[in-house]
Amino acid sequence: MSRFELVSTPLAGLLRIERQRLGDARGFLSRLFCADELAAAGWRKPIAQINHTFTAQAGTVRGMHYQLPPHAEAKLVSCLRGEVWDVAVDLRVGSPTFLQWHGEVLSAENGRALLIPEGFAHGFQTLSPDVEMLYCHSNPYVPGAEAGLNPQDPRLALAWPLPITQLSPRDSGHPMLNNSFEGVRL
Repeated sequence: MSRFELVSTPLAGLLRIERQRLGDARGFLSRLFCADELAAAGWRKPIAQINHTFTAQAGTVRGMHYQLPPHAEAKLVSCLRGEVWDVAVDLRVGSPTFLQWHGEVLSAENGRALLIPEGFAHGFQTLSPDVEMLYCHSNPYVPGAEAGLNPQDPRLALAWPLPITQLSPRDSGHPMLNNSFEGVRL
């Protein structure tokens, strides 16, 4: 029995995961990760790292982060408490959707996740206070491979649903894209 419905997005390889919840009067059970089922969606590596974040204030933006090859990573992103607008930007060299983005509302209530393949930048904006997120990564974090896009870059034109209330100096310090940006070669 499948516990996931894999829903395509306009960006090839970026999938929304609809989790099946099995519930009764006590509550529910929801599978967060299944290597067998997600292999069909492109997840081919073991989980190398799991991260948990807490963000206190609605309107906060975290992102747009990615790692450069050979440390590029796939991510399975879930919201455990609250609600976010989760967004991924295609950075793959030669992709027909290069520099296009797609956003999805992820919440504790809807139980959705976003499966983000290698070669995408990722970030989110909190739509409620006290948000907790869980990330499964296919590769460990490597500081020297870390890269990011500026979440306020007019070239990306990310349509953040709320005014940005908080943005870290690191995230706001990512440079704006210029014509020399070639993307990520996987």
